[in-house]
Amino acid sequence: MTQKTAPVLTVDGPSGSGKGTISRMVADALGWHLLDSGALYRAVGYAAGMEGLDLSDAEAVTRCAQHTKITFRDPKDGGETLVIVNGHDATDEIRTETCGAAASAIAAIPSVRAALVDKQLSFRKAPGLVADGRDMGTVIFPDARFKVFLTASAEERAKRRYKQLKEKGLSVTLAALLREIQARDVRDAGRAVAPLKPAADAVLIDSTGMPIESVVATVLALVRPR
Repeated sequence: MTQKTAPVLTVDGPSGSGKGTISRMVADALGWHLLDSGALYRAVGYAAGMEGLDLSDAEAVTRCAQHTKITFRDPKDGGETLVIVNGHDATDEIRTETCGAAASAIAAIPSVRAALVDKQLSFRKAPGLVADGRDMGTVIFPDARFKVFLTASAEERAKRRYKQLKEKGLSVTLAALLREIQARDVRDAGRAVAPLKPAADAVLIDSTGMPIESVVATVLALVRPR
């Protein structure tokens, strides 16, 4: 099996849909590699912020995307994958809503997306890859054997993000998170480059009210049917 023939499961969806958690659990169950593409954009957004860049300056942000060193490390305690940006552990910082908004803004810049394509493609390795993002099934891995578009109501997604961020000790309000998620939905779906939408051959899963275990089981059944 070559890199180009390794099977891929793409899990796309809007912010807070649970695709990160689901993708990680499915990858663990299958013994496959995991690509958190959103972390790449958040990492560039974080790096741009550290450099004090104007996110509307496409040229400067593109240079930042090209030169930023991003690596993923498995934690020793088995928790969340560590995201190292230019030698700094930015795992917690890139998960803030501010960093998420920055990621959404720079993801609309074609040259930034182009700069990160090869890095994303490099994750495709045997025995397989679970790719989590917003354009995995439509742009990055259009030939993926398995595709899922995971969604949930904006209210449900805001509640999930609220719980997640509060558990990390961050100060957030549910109302503000809901507004940010709704604004990001509009921005992601309306951008000219790689807009957020299901691939034509993707299986749609609305996880509103579904236990995590049920969503994981549904996705796994697509990859390894009985």
